[in-house]
Amino acid sequence: MEIFAQQLVNGLVLGSIYALVALGYTMVYGILGLINFAHGDITMIGALVSLTAVQLLAAAGVPAPVVLVLAGGAAMVVCVALGVSIERVAYRPLRHAPRLAPLITAIGISILLQYSAALIWGKQYIAMPEIVEPTRIVIAGAQLTSLQATIFLLACAIMAGLLWFLKASRMGRAMRATEQNPAVAGLMGVNTNKVIAFTFVLGSAIGAIAGLMVVLYYGLGHYFMGFMLGLKAFTAAVLGGIGNVAGAVLGGLLLGVIESLASGYIGDLTGGVLGSNYRDIFAFLVLVLVLVLKPSGLMGQHSGDRA
Repeated sequence: MEIFAQQLVNGLVLGSIYALVALGYTMVYGILGLINFAHGDITMIGALVSLTAVQLLAAAGVPAPVVLVLAGGAAMVVCVALGVSIERVAYRPLRHAPRLAPLITAIGISILLQYSAALIWGKQYIAMPEIVEPTRIVIAGAQLTSLQATIFLLACAIMAGLLWFLKASRMGRAMRATEQNPAVAGLMGVNTNKVIAFTFVLGSAIGAIAGLMVVLYYGLGHYFMGFMLGLKAFTAAVLGGIGNVAGAVLGGLLLGVIESLASGYIGDLTGGVLGSNYRDIFAFLVLVLVLVLKPSGLMGQHSGDRA
C-alpha cells in the first residue's frame, strides 16, 4: 500500500501539470476547432523565461518567494504576448480555410518556437537554481516535498478558478456562447474576435505558470521540453474529452496517475525494463485505447452541448 500511495501522490502532482497545459489545448479547440500544437512550445518558452528570471533574481539576492512571483509574472507576460501574436498573425487569417491549413501552420509555429528557443538559450540543459529547500511531508505512508504539495495545490486552485470563471463571469459566458455557435453569438452582440483572442491570452498565461512548475519540479529546462509535454497534455485533453474544460482537468490527473502507477508497478514486474525510462509508452497507449474505444473521451459531448 505504501508503494501505491507513493505512486498515486507522484501521479497527482505530475497530472496536475498535464491538466494545466491540457486546458490550453481544450479551450482553443472548443472555440476554434483547432488543435494548437504550438501550445506545448509556448509552455516551454514560459519555462525558460521563468528559469532565466530565477537565475538573474537569485543572483541579485532577491528573496525566494519574490523571485518565484516575479519569474512567473515575466513568463506570463512573454507567453501572453506570444500567444496573442500567433493567433493574430498565423491563425486568424486561416480561420475560414480548410482545417488542414491551420493544423499545418500550428506544427510550423511549434518548430519555429523550438529552434528560436535553441538560438536564444542554446541546446544544452539549463539547471534551475535551488532557491527553496523543500521539506518532507508524509501522507498515508507516501512522501512528498513541500514544493510538490505547493505545485499540486496551486494547480488545483487555478483549475477551480478557471471553471468558476467560465461558468460565472460575463466573459466566460461569451466564451461558451462562441464555442456553441460563433455566428449566433456574433448576432447577439458578442465580439467573437475579442473572445478568441482572450482564449489565447488565458491559455498562454496558464501555460506559462505550468512551465514554471515544470522547471521547479524537474530542476531542468531545455528547448525541446515542450514537445513531449505538449503531446502528453494533448493526450490528457483527448482522454477527458477535448473541448471540455472539466474533462481536461480529469484527463490530466488520470494520465499522471496512470503513467506513474504503470511505470512503477510494471517496472518492478519487468525488472526495470519498462520502468520510468519508458513511462511515455503508457501515456500514448492510453491515447490509442481512448481513440479506439471512446473517441469522444470520458466527458466528451456533442459540440453543441460542450461547456
